[in-house]
Amino acid sequence: MANTIQAIRGMNDLLPDQSPAWQQVESIIRNVAASYGYSEIRMPVLESTQLFKRSIGEVTDIVEKEMYTFDDRNGESVTLRPEGTASCVRAGNQHGLLYNQIQRLWYMGPMFRYERPQKGRYRQFHQFGIETFGVDSADADAEVILLSARLWKAFGIADQVELQLNSLGSNEARANYRDALKNYLSDYASELDEDSQRRLETNPLRILDSKDANTQKLLENAPKLSDYWDDESREHFKQLTMRLENAGVKYTLNERLVRGLDYYNRTVFEWVTTALGAQGTVCAGGRYDGLVEQLGGKATPAVGFAMGMERLVLLLQEQNKLAPRRTVDAYLMPLGEEAELNAPRIAEQLRNELPDLRLVTHCGGGAMKKQMKKADKSGAEVALIIGADEIAQQQVTVKPLRTDEQQETLSWQALIERLQPLTRG
Repeated sequence: MANTIQAIRGMNDLLPDQSPAWQQVESIIRNVAASYGYSEIRMPVLESTQLFKRSIGEVTDIVEKEMYTFDDRNGESVTLRPEGTASCVRAGNQHGLLYNQIQRLWYMGPMFRYERPQKGRYRQFHQFGIETFGVDSADADAEVILLSARLWKAFGIADQVELQLNSLGSNEARANYRDALKNYLSDYASELDEDSQRRLETNPLRILDSKDANTQKLLENAPKLSDYWDDESREHFKQLTMRLENAGVKYTLNERLVRGLDYYNRTVFEWVTTALGAQGTVCAGGRYDGLVEQLGGKATPAVGFAMGMERLVLLLQEQNKLAPRRTVDAYLMPLGEEAELNAPRIAEQLRNELPDLRLVTHCGGGAMKKQMKKADKSGAEVALIIGADEIAQQQVTVKPLRTDEQQETLSWQALIERLQPLTRG
């Protein structure tokens, strides 16, 4: 007997009993994004490898060791997208959506990174992303942060997340700070953790993200990023914080927050939580004014964020914020040959009258006891029973499955009225 084929490690199936929670989360996300005037864009999961090398940075962990990259049959290097911003910019450039325009876009879908699978983080994972193009003022930064804050309210977890905020300054200011940080840490190179020693030459700012306690202690006396801000970035950050404070959004200044991708400048932010154990990030973003031009477009300011769906769903489930939802409202039980013959017609008539009714028709025949077990297992609110008598009299017997109400035989119109409330459940 052949071995059963398993899913690739870190790439998980979403089973039927799990999908209602995801649908609920996705529905809230779509509604909030629409309420801010954002339009959906869908990009392919496979892109040219150069897209990510040019945008994310060749010396980042993602490009160095986490991307799923291979040559196609033409010998061209292609990559399963590890994040959505670069793909969104590529699509905007290609289709003329960005230059001299304001665009508010959102996307949702799978991303891929080869890293050690852990709770809420997998090799195929899903992200929701927001990108705003064409506005260089702090208004846009504030809007995307306010949108993310509204999501937490909609999910009922506003008290479980904290906004951390920082600014990288201009590209020049960031480069100057990078040199200063590298010079400072070079004196302590032997005391840094292994990852930080490697990053000291390739990407020193990422050392600020180190989880190593000794490295974090060394950073206590390191140069501060805010001391290297240029005047325009300082004013931009001031305008952003004033808008957030005026809108009642609390934040914490975190001068070690730099984000791991090369394309960020000025504003960077993360929403973090301790509700999943150790502090973890559930949403992150910032401003990336140079990326559009870097990827072949004309200079266009931009700001956005992305959030991991797996970690979000896990957080909502652990906080009991996802209400159980029925996937079936009614279960149609045909008893006897004549009823089985008429059941498809009756089911279609019900769907015509009640388009939102989630109706399952029993298939395969069987005695009433067997069918009733199937009806109960389906999770339906009611069983709809039809036999020869019901067919002759154009009636349907309704048996409640979740309450102690008595079953009743109803005319067609009375049946429609009886089922109407279920379509709102």
